Amino acid sequence: MRYFLTLAYNGQPFCGWQRQPREISVQETLENALSTLLREPIMVTGCGRTDTGVHARHYVAHFDAILPLPDRFLSSLNSLLPKSIAVYHVQVVPPIAHARFDAYKRSYEYHLSYRKDPFGNGLVWFYPQASRMDRAKLQEVADLLPQYDSFLPFCKTHSGVEHYRCQLESAHWEWRASQELLVFHITANRFLRGMVRLIVGACVQTALGKLQADQVREALEHQMPLPKNLSVPPDGLYLTDIRYPYKID
Repeated sequence: MRYFLTLAYNGQPFCGWQRQPREISVQETLENALSTLLREPIMVTGCGRTDTGVHARHYVAHFDAILPLPDRFLSSLNSLLPKSIAVYHVQVVPPIAHARFDAYKRSYEYHLSYRKDPFGNGLVWFYPQASRMDRAKLQEVADLLPQYDSFLPFCKTHSGVEHYRCQLESAHWEWRASQELLVFHITANRFLRGMVRLIVGACVQTALGKLQADQVREALEHQMPLPKNLSVPPDGLYLTDIRYPYKID
């Protein structure tokens, strides 16, 4: 049987989603817990990769198991997992269902604050200079993005991708005044490596006057690198939603 899992994780303790030879990943931690619980080797396929330190509020993965799942599967699995990972739901899906390839829409948020918060360490980018940013210019850069369908300026070098095309549905900044928090929201069918962090970096540099919106527009028009790249820290980045052509709880 094939199963879909819906889960969330705090990315601070991990080298990212994908299994790595000498570092602890979310994938490896989940596979070890499932293999222990189900008493058979389990391999897990995720809906996508997240980098070191990046979080997921809504993540979907699938696995195959020979025997039926035991009673109290979710509570037993969560008891084997560290506090940084929580599995919320499991459901049977057709054998051809695929957590990565069937996903047609993904959403991220980036949280940026200029208020120091001892409870936000690793969960938000604390950036005191943000208080000097022109918030209208943040949105000016965000408004450029849906006008294009290729995003070479916002891809890590040596990523090995075949193309830079993404169907970007929306991009906007939200100001949460009571928290002194800026939240960037973005939704697309796919994302390039490091794309969201590089986009946020371009917005920030433009809002501080270190980059011009016209320079961002020119880079997108000609699919060339920006004159100044800034990849913001992973702390504030969250995968928040994955959509499928069928119902996933």
